[in-house]
Amino acid sequence: MSTPILSAFYFGSVEHYRVLAQYPKVIIDIGEHYERQSYRTRTSIVGPNGVQHLNVQIVRDHGNKMPMRNVGLGYVERWPQQHLHAIRSAYGNTPWFIHYIDALEHLLLQPHERLVDLNLATVRMCMKWLALDTEVEVSDEYLEVASDEWRVANVTDATRHSSLATRHLDLRTTFHPKRPLPPEIPATPPYHQIFADRHGFLPRMSVLDLVMNTGPQARSFLQ
Repeated sequence: MSTPILSAFYFGSVEHYRVLAQYPKVIIDIGEHYERQSYRTRTSIVGPNGVQHLNVQIVRDHGNKMPMRNVGLGYVERWPQQHLHAIRSAYGNTPWFIHYIDALEHLLLQPHERLVDLNLATVRMCMKWLALDTEVEVSDEYLEVASDEWRVANVTDATRHSSLATRHLDLRTTFHPKRPLPPEIPATPPYHQIFADRHGFLPRMSVLDLVMNTGPQARSFLQ
C-alpha cells in the first residue's frame, strides 16, 4: 500500500484526516522549505460572516529559504487569543463546543518555539478526538521521491513480489488550499454546518469545523 507524504499542517482540513483515516501510515516532511499561504500556517473555519482564515505568525528570515524544522513562531500579534476568539464566535453555539474548547485553549495558549511543534501538537489532538491510530512518521530531512519510485527493502527472489514494495504518494505540492484536491483525495461529503442556512455547505474547511459541528459522528465522514 502506498505511504502518503504530507507537508506539516496547522490543524489541517477535513481532507487531511481522510488521508490519515485511510492509510495505516503517513510521513510528515519537516525538512522541506516553508511556503506562505499554505496549510502549514493556515486553517479555515466558518463563522457568522462566512469563511475565516486563521493564520499563524512566524518569525521570518527574509530573503532566505527556511526548512520547516527551523521556522520559529512569533507572538507579537497575539494570534492565539485571536484564533480562540474566532473559534468561540464560530462554534460557541454548537452542541459539541463545550467538549473540545478546554483542550483547544490549553494547546493554543501554550507557547511553542517552532511552527512544526505547534503543527504536530494540533495533529495529535485532532487524531485523539477522531480516535485515529495511524502511524505518523516525521522526517527531519527532505524526502526525494520520484513519481514512479518504488522503495523495496531486502528484496530476494523469494520476496520480490511480497508486500515489502512500498510506494510513496507525494502530496506535498499538490495538496494546497489554493489548488483543487489531488485526485487521490476524494472530497468530503456534506455534513451539518451551523451557518449553512446563511452560506450553504462550505467544503474543505478545518477539521475543527467538522468536529465542532458533528461531535462523535465526525469520524464517519472520513471513511
